[in-house]
Amino acid sequence: MKWILALCLLVSSQPIAGDYVLRGTGSMNENDGVRPMNVLLLYADDWRYNTLGVAGNPVVETPVLDALSREGVRFTENCVTTSICWISRATLYSGQYLARHKFKRIGKNFNVPQNETVYSLMKKHKYTVGHVGKLGLNVELNRRLNFDFYDEYEGWHWKRIGDRLWHITEKNTADALRFLREKPKDKPFFLNVAYYATHAVDTDERQYFPQRASMSMYLNDTIFEPEDTYDKMPYFFSQENEGRNRWRWRFDSHEKHQRMMKNYYRMASEVDTSVGIIVDQLQKSGELNNTMIIFTTDNGNFHAEHGLADKWYPHQESIRVPLIINDPRMDDEYKGTTNDAFTLNVDLTATILSAAGVNVPPTMMGRDMSVLYRNGGLKGDPAMQSRRLAFTNDRRQYPPPAKDGEGIYHSGSESSWRTEFFYELETGFRKGFIPASEALVRKDFKYFYWPQYNFEQLYDIRTDPKEMNDLVNSTELGHQKKLEEMRIRFKELKDLAHSDLAIIL
Repeated sequence: MKWILALCLLVSSQPIAGDYVLRGTGSMNENDGVRPMNVLLLYADDWRYNTLGVAGNPVVETPVLDALSREGVRFTENCVTTSICWISRATLYSGQYLARHKFKRIGKNFNVPQNETVYSLMKKHKYTVGHVGKLGLNVELNRRLNFDFYDEYEGWHWKRIGDRLWHITEKNTADALRFLREKPKDKPFFLNVAYYATHAVDTDERQYFPQRASMSMYLNDTIFEPEDTYDKMPYFFSQENEGRNRWRWRFDSHEKHQRMMKNYYRMASEVDTSVGIIVDQLQKSGELNNTMIIFTTDNGNFHAEHGLADKWYPHQESIRVPLIINDPRMDDEYKGTTNDAFTLNVDLTATILSAAGVNVPPTMMGRDMSVLYRNGGLKGDPAMQSRRLAFTNDRRQYPPPAKDGEGIYHSGSESSWRTEFFYELETGFRKGFIPASEALVRKDFKYFYWPQYNFEQLYDIRTDPKEMNDLVNSTELGHQKKLEEMRIRFKELKDLAHSDLAIIL
C-alpha cells in the first residue's frame, strides 16, 4: 500500500490501517554517486523510547513510523546525554556534550561558533537548509550562515495566524511541504521538521490539546498507571521538586492520568500522520529514494514512574528515546531490523554530516551511526580494545576502555561501538527544584551521582530495569566492587567530557 494513502489524513487524523511501502523496490548504491543524498530529520519532543506501536506499546497507533522501522533500522537503546529540551537541541546543533557547549540555561550564552553548527556546515557544502518548528534555544542563530528557509515557533498547540486557527502539528506539516515545494530542484537539501508535539503547554492546567479529529481515538483504552513510588527517590526529592510538581499536574488521580495520557498519545499519532504526508511529498517529487530519513526526539518522559512527570533525571524513562533511520545506502540485511547499540543524540550530527560527505569537525564528540548498518556493519570484538588512546580516521580519539571489565566497557573503536556513556544534567536552577544529576550508563549496571548532594546510587539494570532497588549500600562483595569500579570510570569519562580533546565519547 503506497504512501498516497496518507493524503486522506489531511482531512482526518485517524491513522490508516495496513502496511505501507516506503521506497518500493529501488534503493541507492553509494557507488551510483550521481547526486548528493538529501537528509530529512523528523525531530519530535518529549517522546520516550516506547511511544511507538512497533516498540510494543499496546495503545498508541503510529503506522507510518512503524513502516519506517520495518524498512530501516530501529535503535532500541538510543539515549540522550542530557534529558531536557534546550540542552539536547544544543547537542544536536553542535555535536557536543553539555560539558563542551555549556548551554545550560535557555536563552543564555550559546557559544558554539555559528560556522560550526550542523546547519551552517550543511549550508557551506551547498545544501539547501531548512528548519521548521521548535528551535528550542531562545537564542537567535545567524540566519545567513545557517538557513535558507526558517520558520521557528513553539509553546502553543492552537494559535490563530492570519485568518486561520492552526494546530501546531498542522503548521509543522504545512511549512515542511512549503519548503519541499519551494526549494531549488538542482541542490540537495537538509530539513529539520522540529515538532512541538508531544510537549505539554506548561502554562495551562489542561496540558495537552490534540486536533479535534483525533479526539475519537483511544476512547475505549485504559492506560496503565504506574505505582506512585516517589518515597523511593533520594531524600532531597521534596514536594517542591519540579518533576513531582508536574506529576500533580498530570497524574495524581486516575481520571487525570487517563485524560492526559490519551491526549498525549493522540498528539503522537498526529505527528505520525504528519510524517506520512511529508514522506508522500518526497515520493511524488521523485526524491524519496535519495533521502535519508531520521526520526528521533529530544528527550524521554516520565508517565508517573517514580512518582514523576517530564524528564531531566538519568532514569530509563527519561534518557531512552526513539531512533529510526531509513537510509537508501543501507545494506539489505539490516532493513527491518533492530539494533541495541548505545547510540546517542550526540551521534546525530556526525551521522547527518557524514551522509552529506562533510568532514566531522574535531570539536564534535559523536560518531556516524551508518557504520552500524552499511558495508557489513561493525564486526569487531569490544574486548580487543587496549588501554592506549586510539585515533579515528578523522584524527579524533577513542578513549581507552575501563581498566576493569576485560575491555568490554568502552567508548568505541574503529571496529566496535561504545558500550557505556556519561550522562549529565545541570540547568542552573535551584537544587531543590531540578537537582543536577550525572550517571555512568551501561546495559548491566547504572551509576547515578547527584553532585549538589554528593549522593550516589547503583542499579542492576539486568534484574531491576525499573530502577527501584538501590544497591549503593549493599554489603555484597560483588556490588561493592562494581560500585568502586564504576565510580572510578565515571570520573574518567566526566573528565574527558569536560576536556578540550578531539574525542569520541
